[in-house]
Amino acid sequence: MKRNHWLAGSLVAAAFLAVTCTRTVTTSQQSQSTAQVPEESGFASPRVVDQNPSPAPLTPEQSLKSFRVPKGYHLELVASEPMVTEPVAIAWDGNARMYVCQMETYMQDVEGTDEHTNRSRIMLLEDTDNDGKMDKSSVFIDKLMLPRMILTVGNELLVNETDTYDMYAYKDTDGDGVADQKRHVYKVGRKAPGNMEHQRSGLDWNLDNWIYVTVDPVRFKYRNGMIQADSLVSGSNGQWGLTHDNYGRVFFSRAGAENAGIGFQINPSYGQLDFKDAYDEATFGPVWPIIKTPDVQGGLKRLRSDSTLNHFTAGNGQSIFRGDRLPKTLVGDYLISEPVARIIRRAKVVNKAGKTTLVNVYEQEEFIASTDMNFRAVNTYTGPDGCLYIVDMNRGIIQEATWTGADSYLRPQIKRLGLDNNKQRGRIYRLVYDGMGRGPKPRMLDEPTSKLVTYLDHPNGWWRDNAQKEIVLRGDKSVVPALRQMALGQKGTLSQTPSSLGQLHALWTLEGLESVDKEVLFQLMQSEDAQLRRAAVWNSEPLLKKGDEEVLGKLASMKADPSYDVRTQLLLSLDRSKSPKAKAIAKELLAMNADNEMLTSVQASLQKNEDVRTYGARLGALDAASRKMVMEGATTFKSLCATCHGAEGKGSPTNLAPVLAGNFRRMTPKKNEEIKILLHGLTGPVEGKTYPDMMPPMGANSDEWIAAVLSYIRYDLALAGAGFPGRVNAEYLARIMVKPEEVKKVREETTGRTTAWTWEELDKPIK
Repeated sequence: MKRNHWLAGSLVAAAFLAVTCTRTVTTSQQSQSTAQVPEESGFASPRVVDQNPSPAPLTPEQSLKSFRVPKGYHLELVASEPMVTEPVAIAWDGNARMYVCQMETYMQDVEGTDEHTNRSRIMLLEDTDNDGKMDKSSVFIDKLMLPRMILTVGNELLVNETDTYDMYAYKDTDGDGVADQKRHVYKVGRKAPGNMEHQRSGLDWNLDNWIYVTVDPVRFKYRNGMIQADSLVSGSNGQWGLTHDNYGRVFFSRAGAENAGIGFQINPSYGQLDFKDAYDEATFGPVWPIIKTPDVQGGLKRLRSDSTLNHFTAGNGQSIFRGDRLPKTLVGDYLISEPVARIIRRAKVVNKAGKTTLVNVYEQEEFIASTDMNFRAVNTYTGPDGCLYIVDMNRGIIQEATWTGADSYLRPQIKRLGLDNNKQRGRIYRLVYDGMGRGPKPRMLDEPTSKLVTYLDHPNGWWRDNAQKEIVLRGDKSVVPALRQMALGQKGTLSQTPSSLGQLHALWTLEGLESVDKEVLFQLMQSEDAQLRRAAVWNSEPLLKKGDEEVLGKLASMKADPSYDVRTQLLLSLDRSKSPKAKAIAKELLAMNADNEMLTSVQASLQKNEDVRTYGARLGALDAASRKMVMEGATTFKSLCATCHGAEGKGSPTNLAPVLAGNFRRMTPKKNEEIKILLHGLTGPVEGKTYPDMMPPMGANSDEWIAAVLSYIRYDLALAGAGFPGRVNAEYLARIMVKPEEVKKVREETTGRTTAWTWEELDKPIK
């Protein structure tokens, strides 16, 4: 399922073989976990691969028996068909009512027939007797176009559908479980491009009160009942699914790039920063199903000798577990689904001198694995009851029609197994642990704001997040004094002194109410808890933008903070200020940490942001040397080549030469052939079209001159509208840019050539 993004004995092994492995945990995490039952180590039996799994649909009861989980854990059924069908995402309101996004037209046959029709729904589920299983359902919204993102805001539900950027808020005003009020809260008015696998997902309300999505370079604030957008200068990240941890770090993944975790080093508002060694590809990339997996996009090369999937192809639906009703060793762990493998990965999030890394907990094992061929986990969540929830689309086909064409490897596998017949099913599971009960059901929507303040110190991250969100939505500033007390670590109206996480949420709730003051920030900058110091620096940014000298003085005193996280945030936040003093502090900070990979990389990311602002997204994405070459090539092109090819390569009115902008994309891999054209010229018809004159040879110019012109044409013209990646890495540059030494090599290989090339000579398949 390569590119299907949503539905789609090392030291590490020694250190993390046992579930009860040691990891670095902040004092905040330790104090917030109320789990008293210790986690057992490992699995009850060795991993065995089922070589003859049945493709036939299983009943919910049969599916429950198909799971392999570590000792002590087991899954419970929360809802299943016919109550839910084709579920892809869920969201709870403040009273724990569950909204379920259902893509009911998704791949109902191998062709994807009638997929883009308005026949999908959002269901509203309730557990009225509190037995842990949904027993009441209603169609909250009907006739939708493949709803993909939902977020509860008070008594309303924000919804985004496929093929559109617009968002609406829906509300049930008469209590019958059906939305009867609809508001347009975000209007763009144009179609979202790309097939449904390459459109945004998310609507994750983060600790910082921004709402994050994948794919598109934007984040949102919800103010006065409307969505307001903020552009991300260096682009966005991820594909299907995103999540955040206790401290506001946002985690993405990219199935198309087979990357199971990305974009979590810094907040995307500061730019894009990723490390190749954020996880060990040799130990983290491979997946370990317990089922033969023939339905793999990419064919036999994606399978081991035992016929199991050998690597992530469809990582999606990730979450950081932040609940209080599973063993505390699970709190803070990164969980991500791989629906082709029928598994869910569990990783430790490890901080190495400020750089975040992921380490698989098990050696050649997965946290959750199933022998049910129709188990397709597409999302995971921490629930109101403190347990982990899993959304299982439970279907045969998981790949979109783009990848199941008549000539694909997948289609015959799907037809042979009859997987195309398995549809209109769905399961929502809860992961529980022996000896640990579920937490209480919230009633936040019915409670006064003063009561919600107490939940900011709740041991379950779901409660903290939703209490913060609800207080901010209400805009009730009567609780500001209580929030200040909590942020400062004072008992106030609480029954006990707040934890560090309680203080953190109180601070960010003040931010959401626009009530943060310098006294709170300055005290927290001296906290013993590094994450509180980091958050105080983060929250100082509005004052930094105003050039507040007192704040700059406090930040200057933090240059030698013992925490790399604090130093990193200091560098990021100082960049928000245009003050010479802020720049001087940042320079000193970098000098003091010249050997730290995280801080030096952060500075490079910030510089790239500035380059994008100065040169635009396309040129700003380049490193300085590549940008210089492209700009030199642009100058030459505009003074010489544009005479025939037109301004910006869009062609001349008299059609003197071929259009270059967005054209010749199939020539992009043929770098040498393009060099030959500039060296010796081109004559005759081009793609069957005759032009008044030939392309003259330019070989008298230097290798550097030819490389610059071609780099401009290839990077800025020929690829226009052809999927510019936004994130330009070294591999991309090597493929697109032309180096002088490459020109020199072709020049030497074609020495003695005295005639112009013909299109037929150059436009041949690459062997």
